[in-house]
Amino acid sequence: MTMRRRTFTTGAVLGTAGILTGSFPAMAQQEKFGSKELIAAAEKEGQLTYYTANFAETEQEVIKEFNKTFPKVKVAMVRAPGGQLITRIKTEAAAGKLGADVVDHSDRGLMLALADLFQDYAPPNAADYRPEALVSPKFWPGVTLGWAIAYNTQLVKNAPKTWMDLTKPEYKGKQIGQVVGPSGGTTWTRSMFERQVLGEDYWAKQAALGIALYPSGAPLSDALVRGEVSIAPLLYNIIYTKIVEGAPAEAIFAPEGVPIIPYADGITKTAKSPNAAKLFMNWRLSKEGQAFQIAKLGNITSLKEPPSFPKGWDPKVIKVWVPEFKQFESLRVSWLEQWNKTYGYRQ
Repeated sequence: MTMRRRTFTTGAVLGTAGILTGSFPAMAQQEKFGSKELIAAAEKEGQLTYYTANFAETEQEVIKEFNKTFPKVKVAMVRAPGGQLITRIKTEAAAGKLGADVVDHSDRGLMLALADLFQDYAPPNAADYRPEALVSPKFWPGVTLGWAIAYNTQLVKNAPKTWMDLTKPEYKGKQIGQVVGPSGGTTWTRSMFERQVLGEDYWAKQAALGIALYPSGAPLSDALVRGEVSIAPLLYNIIYTKIVEGAPAEAIFAPEGVPIIPYADGITKTAKSPNAAKLFMNWRLSKEGQAFQIAKLGNITSLKEPPSFPKGWDPKVIKVWVPEFKQFESLRVSWLEQWNKTYGYRQ
């Protein structure tokens, strides 16, 4: 995930706000996230160290919201890109100095390889989560991102309504921008969805239109707003803040499915603040924590019954698509090689 600065407009929210943490009296609200004993122990510890591969600005918003309910538990965040974060965890663990209490990572496969470093843990609402979003009982999707189709409202008069629309001849000539398939786990998820759900010839049909290729979602979203491309599949959270800030853009969720990327968050065995770590995870995985991320950050959720939905999401029509994890791992190399050939991309 490419790091870039993000700003958040607290007064403007797209979609249903859902159940946010200010809705109930403080004490009753707190008890939803753990026993009185857990909360007391967490407040006694007073802090936790949080490693994340997500955007720093995004996670700061999450921490601030957590502290509205639990102001006595401070969160020290360490942010690094995905590969660098995994390297840091391995290096620290090998030296017996793993500093994280909680780790948040977008690549479930990389985290699964480190499962021995994490303790058994399940949130109070564990049964409410989609089992297919889990790769281990130690890891939970505190963050879930989802793919949408974005377009520039000043340039596109006949906006796409489905994924298959992105193969229409009327969009020929680099009107469509695309993040390259090998960019990372998120784009591999989208590519896998396209082939498995939309058909084996989907890539060829789309590539024939002359797609403008970008290394990551950040520059592509900027290009869309500037009008360099008219249409772009993008992670919703990336375009969401631009829409909130008034950019000439809109995004839709297509009826064929919304590919989602469940993160893998876990508590380390060496956690110095294990109770604070559990409280933070419990809050983030709760309906309240998930609703905040949907309403304010543009995230999706891996809960079976979402507490709220983004703008334009009709739950009677729109369904999420979760990649089957074994196939996600085994097909990646060979299918992305084919993707590269189809789109004429050289790494």
